[in-house]
Amino acid sequence: MARLLKGLPVAQAMGERLAVRVEALAKQGIIPTLAIIRVGERSDDLAYERGACKRCGALGIEVRKITLAANCAQHELMDAIMTVNADDSIHGCLMLRPLPSTLDEVTACAALDPAKDVDCATAGSLYGVFAGEPVGFPPCTAEACMELIEHYGYDLEGADVCVVGRSLVIGRPVSMMLQARNATVTMCHTRTRDLLAKCRAADVLVVAAGHIGTVGGDAVRPGQVVVDVGINWDAEEKRLVGDVDFEAVRDVVDAVTPVPGGVGSVTTAVLAKHVVEAAESYLARR
Repeated sequence: MARLLKGLPVAQAMGERLAVRVEALAKQGIIPTLAIIRVGERSDDLAYERGACKRCGALGIEVRKITLAANCAQHELMDAIMTVNADDSIHGCLMLRPLPSTLDEVTACAALDPAKDVDCATAGSLYGVFAGEPVGFPPCTAEACMELIEHYGYDLEGADVCVVGRSLVIGRPVSMMLQARNATVTMCHTRTRDLLAKCRAADVLVVAAGHIGTVGGDAVRPGQVVVDVGINWDAEEKRLVGDVDFEAVRDVVDAVTPVPGGVGSVTTAVLAKHVVEAAESYLARR
């Protein structure tokens, strides 16, 4: 049976390290502060906001919530972003997305200060990920994959990694981050020819396609590490499941992340880390 790569131990280890850094900042008169901009009351936004507030609160990171109505005007959102940008006591900003279709998300993201963009909403942050430059921050979920793999001691140097998914939120940035660790990355998606063979050939398989059952038992082999990033609601079984058929792969592969309780558990810890890093950068510039 596969080793379960649970996210909670990773988040706890990160929290212990972050607590030391938060204390050091406090001694310098800096309280790391996160602003959360939420438009409307989508259930997934509210769930992530609650998780972020809980994680940050436990570490001594202040959270300020800026909530707007689902039918707010573009200028109201832009005013909120400008307020965050201008407030030196706010070090990081999480704008929950996707925004309602009535709003121009591209313009809103472009307006956010990349130095405060702790979840890769801006083009500047994406540039930083793809160019390997210290600009902004990578997406929290993509970095959570990296934290989890490294916490459990899997060496990416020279490893063959298959990433299934090509979004700017996970697939493409995590591919760049894996290459920065000297992994050899094959990027795939649901229309890739002979996807099963490409998945089986990998040492590490990262699945972020956004579809239930993208990877089943026929797509894996013994010795692999499988990181399931998917979060899907299975209406038939009435439970959260990933993109990987967990029951079909757990007796085949060497290690696999559970859903829930895997990558998602690490994401808010990465968010907290980014806020602390943003506060440290602010202190260095002050």
